[in-house]
Amino acid sequence: MSQTAKPDAQCRNAPSYTALATAAAGAGLSIHGALHPAHQPVQALQGGTLLLLGTNADFWPLFRASPEHLGGIPNPIDSWSERVIGALSDAWGATAYFPFGGPPYTPFINWALASGRFFTSPSQMLVHDETGMMVSLRGALHFTQEFDIPPALLAESPCRSCPSRPCLSTCPAGALADGGPYDLAACHGYLDTSAGAGCMTGGCLARLACPLSRTARRDPEQTAHHMRHFHP
Repeated sequence: MSQTAKPDAQCRNAPSYTALATAAAGAGLSIHGALHPAHQPVQALQGGTLLLLGTNADFWPLFRASPEHLGGIPNPIDSWSERVIGALSDAWGATAYFPFGGPPYTPFINWALASGRFFTSPSQMLVHDETGMMVSLRGALHFTQEFDIPPALLAESPCRSCPSRPCLSTCPAGALADGGPYDLAACHGYLDTSAGAGCMTGGCLARLACPLSRTARRDPEQTAHHMRHFHP
């Protein structure tokens, strides 16, 4: 299904998780989490069904060909997210939410943890049950209807079965500690040095060290783009 394909009227009345996942995949996105706020209480929402959307392996080629990227506008990935996820919300009769544009900010961390597919790692960064620490949530769709969603993949955090905890030991700046806090100043200070060039082009070594992160299949150019926005 293309980015702007619309479901038929019957699907509008009874959303299908499978059809929604297919539509998202065609736009370079994956459903990284889902929940029913009536049964898993979260901040800012009541009832219905919430789907959390993150990038998949097809995202970067689609984004590079987009008007947001080619036009050289500020915050192009945020603008891309608003356009693409906005089109999905219009097509399916949902309300779109985004993790940017604040303050105030939409409580995406609260939603992610409530979905049962995200966990707090020892370094306090979010870890996903499939993509590890390569988390890139671009938006969410909230439906007034409550429809079937798959159960979470794991009963507990994958970090519990990761004895080496490389997310704590790999950071060359020593910016991460068990239980936090994250030393943001040390991180930025290291990235200002010549030694930090590898992190700028290859990505956060702590995130990449998570054994699950390799399944994200993140394009190196995408990682470098995010690093330039994190550390201009």
